[in-house]
Amino acid sequence: MHLPVEHRHWHPVALATAVGMAPLAVQLLDQPLVLWREGAGAPVQAWADRCPHRGARLSLGCVRDGSLECPYHGWRFAGSGQVLLVPALPDFIPPPGHHATVFDCTERYGLVWVRLAGDGEAAPPVFAADDEPRLRKLNCGPYDVESSAPRIVENFLDMAHFGFVHAQWLGDRAHTAVPPYQVQATASGLLATQCQAWQPKSSVHAQTGAMVEYTYEVNAPYTAVLTKVPDQATVALADFRESIALFVCPVTPERSRVWFRLAMNDFESTDEKLQAFQHTIFTQDQPVLESQTPKRLPISDSALVQELHSAADRSATAYRRHLRALGITHGVC
Repeated sequence: MHLPVEHRHWHPVALATAVGMAPLAVQLLDQPLVLWREGAGAPVQAWADRCPHRGARLSLGCVRDGSLECPYHGWRFAGSGQVLLVPALPDFIPPPGHHATVFDCTERYGLVWVRLAGDGEAAPPVFAADDEPRLRKLNCGPYDVESSAPRIVENFLDMAHFGFVHAQWLGDRAHTAVPPYQVQATASGLLATQCQAWQPKSSVHAQTGAMVEYTYEVNAPYTAVLTKVPDQATVALADFRESIALFVCPVTPERSRVWFRLAMNDFESTDEKLQAFQHTIFTQDQPVLESQTPKRLPISDSALVQELHSAADRSATAYRRHLRALGITHGVC
């Protein structure tokens, strides 16, 4: 069976800390999943949330003696997915075909990542700043958003909305011009450089308004990273710098779950203060994102709704071309 191309990519589905000793139900690309661990500290497992016996949700079951137990008839499954025990037939030895559907799963950046196609990308997208030991890392979210994953990524790349959606934070009406910037295709997506925006409060350490230089990178269909460098004279923390990764789980074509991961040299602020700043920014975006129609991003020439573009949208139009070239079908029209 031919699987959509987005099944070949890794996608975040949950915070790693959210997966404890109880099964956790999540959803990815319309596929219900159950996440569980065989024991404390064990790797996360990601399976189809369906018992192969009578179709009950395995996430309603429990972990017992290192195996996942179905809530309906008590069938137990090993970490490999193989049925270990059928309580109604205690002497029965289940054959290899008695097996749950198991997907590739890994933990990275404090998140659980799942790949639905076994022959897909080798690893989750790279967030290079995460490997720098001198930077502090912190996750924000999740946010459940009634919008498609591509709409959310495109908003992340957009600077022209700063003066309106993020007035008195990332922009204001007196500084709405978007200076020319450069966009180039990369092996994994696109890179936008020389992006500049005047911002009243670019971070929790901003003391005055300043011109801030941004770099944006898209390195997976639903992942993007920005790095921003403010004028150092305008921030309270010396040599302040930060990178922010946007990780989007495409739950359905029109519903998503969002996390942000921060990497910065701020070791003074509390987690709550840093998360509150990011929360403020994204909850300004969220109602606008959820208002957009269609919810799916129009990328094809045959889309029923055609959207206008300007030179300020060059990163967005490059992103749309990239999705079209990849053959992405989920969250687009």
